Amino acid sequence: MAVHLHEEDLPADVKFADGPIAVDTEAMGLVPGRDRLCLVQLSDGHGDEHLVRFGRGSDYSAPNLKALLADPNRLKLYHFARFDVGIMQAYLGILAAPLYCTRTASRLVRTYTDRHGLKDLVKELLNVDVSKQQQCSDWGADELSDAQRDYAASDVRYLHALKEKLDERLEREDRVALAQACFDFLPARALLDIAGWPEQDIFAHDG
Repeated sequence: MAVHLHEEDLPADVKFADGPIAVDTEAMGLVPGRDRLCLVQLSDGHGDEHLVRFGRGSDYSAPNLKALLADPNRLKLYHFARFDVGIMQAYLGILAAPLYCTRTASRLVRTYTDRHGLKDLVKELLNVDVSKQQQCSDWGADELSDAQRDYAASDVRYLHALKEKLDERLEREDRVALAQACFDFLPARALLDIAGWPEQDIFAHDG
């Protein structure tokens, strides 16, 4: 298992196995437009993780990365798809779908808890402890520390295994179709966020 750091794009010779690809992002904050996209993390679930870093002033051209993420035949696995899909649309100009969101699946089947963070999910379902110490670190720094690289890689390392566990529970609780409907809608929810409706429920009846 190795963590590979690339600058501005995936090298053309990086190949991923067929099947779903785990995706995560790191940014300067949670507001696209104000807070720039700094890192995209990827894993095909076979041991290695690839990190693509974007520097200050990047034009975010990244043709190889975009081709992979925009592939309509490649399922993308996220933990919080709403943010990741939105910020990649804002900076990379691509809609990285179809998708599966482990956080959304967790909310549908782990209704006995309000703890749906990646750390809690990995601990309960996989019995693995992951550190979130670097979650709020400076992702726009000129150099990423080893701790930052390891943290970023861990965000995609377990998503394939989590999907398997969550799929079993979705099937058991007869919520597979409901989950898929949520996953299908998430790109639109992300687009609403970046278009100016991050907090409002446009479906709510307000009088």
